[in-house]
Amino acid sequence: MGLFDKIKKIGIFNGFSQLDDDFYEELEESLVMADMGAETSVEAVDDLRERCKERRIKDIEGARACMREILAEKLTFDQGEIDLNSPPAVVLFIGVNGVGKTTSIGKLAARWKGEGKRVLLCAGDTFRAAAADQLTIWSERAGVEIIKQHEGADPAAVVYDGLNAARARQVDVVLVDTAGRLHNKQNLMNELNKISRVIDRECPTASRETLLVLDATTGQNGLIQAKEFSRAANVTGIVLTKLDGTAKGGIVVAIAKELGVPVKFVGVGEGVDDLQPFDPEEFTKALL
Repeated sequence: MGLFDKIKKIGIFNGFSQLDDDFYEELEESLVMADMGAETSVEAVDDLRERCKERRIKDIEGARACMREILAEKLTFDQGEIDLNSPPAVVLFIGVNGVGKTTSIGKLAARWKGEGKRVLLCAGDTFRAAAADQLTIWSERAGVEIIKQHEGADPAAVVYDGLNAARARQVDVVLVDTAGRLHNKQNLMNELNKISRVIDRECPTASRETLLVLDATTGQNGLIQAKEFSRAANVTGIVLTKLDGTAKGGIVVAIAKELGVPVKFVGVGEGVDDLQPFDPEEFTKALL
C-alpha cells in the first residue's frame, strides 16, 4: 500500500471526456470539497485553464498531469528537508493539545535513532499534567534519553538543561516538546520567545527547526490554529498527523499555501514508522 492510498481521490477527472466550462466548474467544486479552500481551489483551476490553453491540451489525461504539476509546485519549497547538519540540531515542536505532538516527537526520535543519530528528548511542556510522563514512555520506546523537570517548571529552564546535556553527551538532535495552549496567546508568545533566546545563547551555531504539528482531520479549522501559532513562532515546517483519518487531502495544499512553509512529515497510521517525509509529487499523484 502506498503512503497516500487512503486519501480520497479527486474523481472528477474520470467523469468527463472534454475540457469545457462544466469540467472546470466541477473540478473547482471538487477541490473545495477536498478541503483545499476556496481561494486555493480557484487559483489552481485558473492556472490549469491557462496552462491547458498555452500547451494546447484538450484531453482529460493531459489536464490531470497538468494539475498534478500545479499542485506539486504549490507544495514544493526550497527548504523541504529537515536541517540536522550542525549538532546539536534543535527541533522545536509547537501546536495545540491533541494533535499528536508528543507522538510525532517519539516517532521522529525512533526514525533518527534508527539512522544512527544520538537523540535527546526535552520535556518542555510543563503546563499539562502527565505531559512529561507521556514523553518518557516514547523515549523508552525509541531508546533515547530524556531531560525533564517537575510540573509547573519554567519551560526555558528545561530547555537550558537539555541543551547543556546535549553538548556534554555529544547529542546530534534535541527534540523539544512545548505546551499546546492557545487560550492566552501572549503567554504562548512570551514562552516561545524565551525558549528561542535560550537556544540562541546556548547553541548559536546549531541547526534550528520549528515544526507546527496539525491534525489533518480538523480540516479548515486547522488553518486557524496554524495562523495563530505562526504569528507566535518562526515556523519552518509542518507535521500533518492523522492524514489516514481523513478523505480530504486537499488540506495539505491549503496549509502550505496559507503559511508559505513546507509540509515536512505526514502521519498515515499509528505505527512508529507511520510518520513519513512528505513527497509533493507522490501526494498529488495519489490525490488525482
